[in-house]
Formats: sequence, C-alpha cells, structure tokens
Amino acid sequence: MKTRILIVATAFVLMTVGCSKKESSGNSFTSDEAAVNSKIDLSNDDVSNIVDDQFTATMDNSTGKNGGIETASTAVQNLPACATVTRLPALGTSITAGTLVTKTIDFGTTGCPLANGNILKGKIIMTFTYEPTATSHTINYQFIDFYHNAIKIEGNKSFTRTMTIATATSPSHPIVVMNMDMTATFPDGRVFARVGTRTREIIAGYSTPAVLADNVYQVTGNWTTTFPNTTVQYSTITTPLLVKMSCIAVNKPLLVQGVITFVRNGNTATLDYGNGDCDNLAVFTINGISYNIVIGN
Repeated sequence: MKTRILIVATAFVLMTVGCSKKESSGNSFTSDEAAVNSKIDLSNDDVSNIVDDQFTATMDNSTGKNGGIETASTAVQNLPACATVTRLPALGTSITAGTLVTKTIDFGTTGCPLANGNILKGKIIMTFTYEPTATSHTINYQFIDFYHNAIKIEGNKSFTRTMTIATATSPSHPIVVMNMDMTATFPDGRVFARVGTRTREIIAGYSTPAVLADNVYQVTGNWTTTFPNTTVQYSTITTPLLVKMSCIAVNKPLLVQGVITFVRNGNTATLDYGNGDCDNLAVFTINGISYNIVIGN
C-alpha cells in the first residue's frame, strides 16, 4: 500500500493548502478534509470532557462526597490555572434538589492551554437541574466567543449522562450521549456544520476519581458534516474510538485507536487512529492510498 506523509498540525498548513486540496468536487475526498474532521473531533472531545468534569464536580461535592459544598477551588481542580469557573447558585453555597444550576467556564481571551496542548479561548455556559438521586441527567451548553485551537465553535449542544447498573464484572459508571448541532469556522474562513451524536463511555479509571491519568474512554457515534461547497459527508465510527488520558505524559493527542468511515456520493474513505499507542498519527485511506496525518495542535 502506498503511503504519503501530510503534516497538518498547524493552522498555517490549512491556510496554505491549494484550492484543489481545500475542497473536493463533492465526489471524492481529500486528506485536508480528513484533517478538518480530526480537528473538529478534538474540539468535541475536549468540550465534552470539560462539561462532564464540571457536572461531576457539582454533583460529587454537593452530595457530600467531597465535603458537601462545591467551592471555587474544587470547581477548577481539573482545569488549567488560566481558566475560571462561576456558578449560580454561587460557589460555596449549598444546592437543593430541583434547582437549576448554571456554570460558566471562562478561558479568557488570550489563549488558555489545556494539559493535552490544545488552546482554548472564550466561554462555555452549561445548565442542568440538580437532581442528586436521578440516574440520568441532561446538560445543555452553549459557546460565547469560544475558540479551540483558533477554530471558532458556535451552536447549542447537549448531552445526556446516564449511570449504568453495576454488574459482577463492571462497576456502575457514566455513559454520555452528546447531541451535536454546531458550526466550526477555521482561521482561513471556511465554515463546516456538524449534526449528529457521539456516545462516550468511561471503561477504566472511574473508581479513582482523583486520578485522571488512568481514565480510558470509548467513543461511538455518527454524524453529518456540511462542507463550504454544500457537500454533505456522512461519518460513522465503525471501530470504537479509544481515548487514553495517560497519553498526556507521552504525547499530547489522547485519541489513540479506532476507525471513522466517511461516505460521500457513494464513495468511501476511512480515518484510522492506530492500535492504542500514544502517538499523534492517524491514517487516512482513500482509493487504496494511505496518508499519515499528524493530529493535534
């Protein structure tokens, strides 16, 4: 199989790729489009992690697991120092069942790097009803001047977080279903719209909440992406994606395994994230030709 190397790790590359690579005629795929998809995927994964962590921080502290009241220090414990969190009702006060909770995560305007190397700006505002005894919750969130690695993310999103029933081989753990209806505007002005769902399940590490490095997530789902030329692409995770938080200490990208299959006008291509190793490569294959794509910031 013929393999070509395409470096797409910076916005500069996306801005300088020739027009023939930026957009296909609609009947074929390009490696640049595969890079676009991987960058939008990274933003979805980071946002989902942040919102889920903030929901968990409220629930765990307010139900007494960590002292009974969520404070300013516990709210930011999994965020970089450049991020701030505010809440209604205010942090440091107790919450009663049935209360609508609003949390604002502010990453500032100059660029706030996450532990995985991705750089965020702007705000995420999330709302949910505090129901400590419920096994399923719906969390809504929106973006205010929010950028992920210089890509502007807009739209309203929600996810449903459900706790599984414990079995002899698996403890109770959350499954998060993300509903996406968003647009991503790249630095060169191209706008991509995405609608669909991604389901994320933590399959390791949930029993040690104070240790993030041992968390492993499995992601499935399907969605459509509308390109600037109005071409619609259908994407399905055909082999579950694997996200390993331990890769932060080895290589910044955390998505290390799984396959996404793309279909457009009867043509098919795949994006393979590897075999679980902590590297920053994915392999895009179309018409028997494979391209190694560097993912991440």
